[in-house]
Amino acid sequence: MSGASLEEQLAAAPSIGVARRALEGAGEAWVVGGAIRNALLGEPVSDADLAVVPGEEERAARKIARAADGPAFALSERHATWRAISADGWHVDVAALRAETITDDLAARDFTVNAIAIPLPGGEPIDPTGGLGDAESRRLRAASERAFEEDPLRLLRAVRIAARHDLRITDETASLARAAASHAADPAGERQFAELRGIVGGPRPLGALRLMDELELTAVVLPELEALRGVVQNPNHHLDVLGHTLKVLEEWLVIESDLPAFAGDLAEATAGFLAEPLADELSRSEALRFGALFHDLGKPETRAESGSYVTFIGHDQTGARITAEICRRLRTSRRLSTHLQGLALHHLRLGFLIHQRPLSRRTVYEYLRATEPVGADVTLLSGADRLAARGSGPIAGPEMIEAHLELAREMLADAIAWHREGPPAPPLSGDELSSELGVAPGPEMGRLLEELRAATFAGEVSDRAEALELARELR
Repeated sequence: MSGASLEEQLAAAPSIGVARRALEGAGEAWVVGGAIRNALLGEPVSDADLAVVPGEEERAARKIARAADGPAFALSERHATWRAISADGWHVDVAALRAETITDDLAARDFTVNAIAIPLPGGEPIDPTGGLGDAESRRLRAASERAFEEDPLRLLRAVRIAARHDLRITDETASLARAAASHAADPAGERQFAELRGIVGGPRPLGALRLMDELELTAVVLPELEALRGVVQNPNHHLDVLGHTLKVLEEWLVIESDLPAFAGDLAEATAGFLAEPLADELSRSEALRFGALFHDLGKPETRAESGSYVTFIGHDQTGARITAEICRRLRTSRRLSTHLQGLALHHLRLGFLIHQRPLSRRTVYEYLRATEPVGADVTLLSGADRLAARGSGPIAGPEMIEAHLELAREMLADAIAWHREGPPAPPLSGDELSSELGVAPGPEMGRLLEELRAATFAGEVSDRAEALELARELR
């Protein structure tokens, strides 16, 4: 891309336009990092990073924030970085130079495509490491031979950036990464997870995971996933556990990209459900990608052979425990950890109901109650899991797969309604049970209220009188 067209693309970004107006005549400042990289790669420019002389970062951020009608706050005291957020949602990060000159600052950055600067008012690019040529050739190259030694988090960042922007990691950089791979888990867990979130939640997760393998990072950062490699399954599966896991993710990505094909008339409601923010900057759909990767982590530990048949009894519970351990190590939120544990724990449950079709309303209630609050999520996951099992065993035939998918679609309607409206409220309250039947608060009252909820959901009672009669019978 020519310098003129690069300038035009940067000038069109509101974040840079506002920063230029706010800091006009305020001293030296440079646009650096992702905004320039994205412009060079022909991608949209939204947020911006600025480098300023030390001591000016707070003042510059506050000026930008005032001009953007938003707040400013310290993002990192250690790295002297402030963030200004606009009322429109974009942000500008302002950091102090980490070397005496902008050229030296750029030379110490992670990758050449991120080591380009342009004076904030405009001007020629400053490119000490050859990033302009690398962007033109869509290459990802370490800015120095010590890039990974200086910050091992750059190992995962290389995967995330290469996958997100469809860049080819150079052979030299790949060799440097493999040499440093044993340190990939050295950074704090939350920093690792931030990169993994971009890897798994990004536009090319399967390619990114393959790249993690090629750079020998998987065994270091996610050894539990690496442990699935070579674990042979029973005839219902045509792949080992790792291959199956990646296939489940692949099938989920297909479902995610074409919801009408899977959910039919429920596609719109399902899309809204999946778009909901869940936790740790992940939507429900993105969290399901992690659920696909983690759902069978318990299989190596529970693998057994009964005659010539392989079993994994209890791998759902073991997988939930292992998932919790990973989340503790990566310092995810408790909500995300609980959610992913629920997906692992319940991913088999729908399959056990295939032979009970058509399901009674009581059975549907019991499923939704047992899987709460991940009922809809795990129902979707079970569909991807079933599609990924294409072996020659008795439950791997097309008829059984289609039966599972039909059941998943049927259950999804109730699961989304349950998520939206909550479990049914019984026509009688605990106080009414106490006054009408003399039931004291405690386990007996809890049992009766749960029975009344189930009966209400199943259509067995419709008003207070019927609920009271049923409660008397249950007593």
